[in-house]
Amino acid sequence: MVREKVKPLGSPDEASSIKNELILFNDEVNSFDYVIETLMDICEHEQSQAEQCALIAHYNGKCPVRSGAFSELKPMHDGMSSRGLTVSIE
Repeated sequence: MVREKVKPLGSPDEASSIKNELILFNDEVNSFDYVIETLMDICEHEQSQAEQCALIAHYNGKCPVRSGAFSELKPMHDGMSSRGLTVSIE
């Protein structure tokens, strides 16, 4: 008989550190310059990083722009949404 070891879920602190991703989706409304500016303002990206994310979203339909705990990503999500960008936390 083979027994599997089951790992405990851990402490609540470990659960809050689970990594999520803030995903930017391509749209046909916002300009590249506007998306780049928003990524620089809200996600604190350098210009080259923001440009790369905008291009990846354009060609692939979406791009992860930040990763971290949900509590860190939620204000960025809300800020980008309020500027008209389509984003999600996954």
